[in-house]
Amino acid sequence: MKILGTTKLLGVIGDPVKHSFSPIMHNAAIAELGVDYVYLAFPVAAAALKAALDGFWAIDLQGFSITIPHKQAIMAHLEAIAPEAELVGAVNTVWRTETGWQGTNTDVAGFVAPLQALERDWSNVTPVILGNGGAARAVVVGCHQLGCPQIHVLGRDPEKLAQFSESWQNTPLAGKVQTHLWGDRQRLIPQAQLLINATPIGMFPKVDASPVSDELMANLPPGAIAYDLIYTPSPTQFLKQAQTQGAAIIDGSEMLVQQGAIALEKWLGQPVPVDTMRQALLNHLAR
Repeated sequence: MKILGTTKLLGVIGDPVKHSFSPIMHNAAIAELGVDYVYLAFPVAAAALKAALDGFWAIDLQGFSITIPHKQAIMAHLEAIAPEAELVGAVNTVWRTETGWQGTNTDVAGFVAPLQALERDWSNVTPVILGNGGAARAVVVGCHQLGCPQIHVLGRDPEKLAQFSESWQNTPLAGKVQTHLWGDRQRLIPQAQLLINATPIGMFPKVDASPVSDELMANLPPGAIAYDLIYTPSPTQFLKQAQTQGAAIIDGSEMLVQQGAIALEKWLGQPVPVDTMRQALLNHLAR
């Protein structure tokens, strides 16, 4: 890849951001396409968000990804926000227009993509989501888009769980999202045709941890799918447990690849080589 005076800029902002795998995936695709772009990581502190946006506008940055802690704060600075991002309450992808920045949330489509590839009838599937943080919100919207009739969400903190439940009122998901305390896993896992870990439990370096005990996982129904949003390690302890019970498993790497590919297509205005992005990520994770 050559970086010239004509090269257009893309990037990712966050604090911290040096751990991001996005530059690896995006630059691999950019190189294969032969387009005059480069994707960089920009560390931006929370207090500097508005200043960073003004600077990006001044240097003609074409678009950028957003990670913690800016996914909610960025929304106040955008001219327009896609409906799915409004539902999630967070934006992870921004692009430049003639009149200002616009944003969406590609985490939803990224989460849904490997499930759609299974070609199942989701109208008969009951998803159970472990965790009620920001990642869980994208999962809830994704399950709604798939057509799941009821969506069960488990959390540890009663106050935060109540806020999570309330946030879906006055939306198309009102009445669809059922919230439960952590202790209800024993009752819900036996009906979880789709069991999703949207917590950080099991993430490197605590690779032996799981949000579900072996005894609870043994109650998974036949034909279940276990989906972990974590992509390192792969597979997680959670997925190993599910696989032992005969469940199909999906890790978070595919969601990461798919959400990135959707963003890159938006910025470049053309199809992108998803296989190349996936292989670049997997090669890096294998090191």
